[in-house]
Amino acid sequence: MVKIRMARGGRKNRPVYTIVATNSRSPRDGQFLEKLGQYDPKATEAIKFVNVEGIKSWLSKGAQLSDTVRTLLKNNNIKL
Repeated sequence: MVKIRMARGGRKNRPVYTIVATNSRSPRDGQFLEKLGQYDPKATEAIKFVNVEGIKSWLSKGAQLSDTVRTLLKNNNIKL
């Protein structure tokens, strides 16, 4: 099953998360199928970019959003 979730990057005490489409069995920071966006919780503009068309494409193929990604998109008024 494909999930759309966040992978952690950045450095110590300065995380940057990448929204990715990945196999649900792969580790959090492991292989992914496609990068779909970037989230920086410490920046003034938290979401750098989001590929809405890519997310819609994966959802139409049966992918599922993680709870965190769903909440993040909803709080930033990104309609799917």
